[in-house]
Amino acid sequence: MNSFEIIRTVRLTEKGTRQGEKYNQYTVMADPRANKTQIRAAVQELFKVKVTRVNTLNVRGKLRRQRTKQAGRSLNWKKAIVTLKEGDKIVLT
Repeated sequence: MNSFEIIRTVRLTEKGTRQGEKYNQYTVMADPRANKTQIRAAVQELFKVKVTRVNTLNVRGKLRRQRTKQAGRSLNWKKAIVTLKEGDKIVLT
């Protein structure tokens, strides 16, 4: 897998914004098959920053109801909380 397949997107939420300001942490959606070392290398390559720590967790998809009252489910995905070295920053535009 290359870096673009491992890191799908950076999540922009209120909690993630506070983590970025206070702890220099960013939340990314990662490929469920990727491990911590692959996520670390991909973030360092894509954003040109130094990663000090990576925490991961698997998020289960929620049950969703369709118009015809058929039950569905959103996809399962992997969340990675990446802590950067002091002074580094990911610029999101």
